[in-house]
Amino acid sequence: MGFAHKLITFAALCLPVSLSAATYTQLSFSAISGWQQDDLAPALTAFARSCDSIRSTPAIPVREWDRVCALAKAGPGPARAFFEQNFTPVRITTGSRALFTGYYEPELQGSRTQTEKFRFPLYRRPPEIQTGVAWHSRAEIDNGALEGRGLELVWLDNRVDAFFVHVQGAARIRLEDHTYMRVGFAGRNWQRYRSVGRQLIRQGVLTPNQAGMQGIRAWAAANPNAAVRALQHNTSFIFFQELEIPDALGPVGALQVPLAALRSVAVDDSHTPLGAPVWINMNAGENSLNQLMVAQDTGSAVNGAQRADIFYGSGDAAGDKAGNIRYSGEMITLIPNATAARLRGQ
Repeated sequence: MGFAHKLITFAALCLPVSLSAATYTQLSFSAISGWQQDDLAPALTAFARSCDSIRSTPAIPVREWDRVCALAKAGPGPARAFFEQNFTPVRITTGSRALFTGYYEPELQGSRTQTEKFRFPLYRRPPEIQTGVAWHSRAEIDNGALEGRGLELVWLDNRVDAFFVHVQGAARIRLEDHTYMRVGFAGRNWQRYRSVGRQLIRQGVLTPNQAGMQGIRAWAAANPNAAVRALQHNTSFIFFQELEIPDALGPVGALQVPLAALRSVAVDDSHTPLGAPVWINMNAGENSLNQLMVAQDTGSAVNGAQRADIFYGSGDAAGDKAGNIRYSGEMITLIPNATAARLRGQ
């Protein structure tokens, strides 16, 4: 992982705990690289905001967060003392390597009605979709599976922009009357996510260095007909809803709370509880991060206990940063002390 950790010391040496196909290795705060340097107050704010929506994992039920959430809401005092006194750091692993990517909230041009310029829709969720049941693919929807049903939420002027809203899961859209609307995740078609960038690399169309968001945009602009087929390689399709969020706040993630730039992260919620504080050690040269964030979102491409997608904010500048993030490192989850004690006993 690139970092040497000491196991937290108890009366006897604590060995890693294996549960639900994942290993939970308990650590000490002093072993976390950069812990003493981070300003933890923004992470405490994000955690307190998440407390009403924390979700269970197979290993960690919601009820075990009750005490720490009550403290967070009641005025917990200094952030560092709050986290160090009430939480235990754990490294959750499932055998796959750590991978960090970035995402952002695009700011795009759009229209509530279809025009000659605005002709690529984002759709509301069809009511017949069932959780876990595969529905129409991206290609089938592109070819008219939703036509005539009135499910269009907003129309964009660029096919690739619409595709990347699916990847990001949210967008801020400037309408023709100069007002704004925000859209966020409302459901999916339960088809498998497939990486368009990886497919273009396999086909020899792009090199690995070109297969980020900006490289795909440039290639698609130069090859519009081939781009239609390339985007349909990703059979997964996302549906949206309009969100009433003040401009001062970020978009809403899967936890249904506003995201904060570089303090919110998307995780695989089968391993990491949504709402949990997570420490990100990302080895990325000038883009390196050693920072406490909160798991407030998920993503169809975010799979594995050491996989995370970091929210970089809204707009083009955030997109430029997020589109170049693909690094290794380590994610450490903070769990309540009572949970850690229970896991040690299993």
